[in-house]
Amino acid sequence: MSKFCNVPVDKDTKILGEDQMKFLGYDILYQKWFWDGIYAESVIFHSSDVLDLSNEEIVELVNSSPIVKNKTNTTISRSDKNDFVFVNFNFQTN
Repeated sequence: MSKFCNVPVDKDTKILGEDQMKFLGYDILYQKWFWDGIYAESVIFHSSDVLDLSNEEIVELVNSSPIVKNKTNTTISRSDKNDFVFVNFNFQTN
């Protein structure tokens, strides 16, 4: 799954762990991270894999997983600058 070799990481973000896996038939990169006093998790899709899905459909897909504890605090970001869709969840502060 080398499609995740160029996933951007903000310079102030510390990746605590990550794993490439299949999620409901999609290749994903799962990450746990820390930034500015916030711990959270992300499911990262390659944009080409989810072109036919809206942001709402992608969030609903991720929220269907039992790893998402608080489904109301899920965020999504797509960017023209990179080839990835980030779904962030399970936000916790120190």
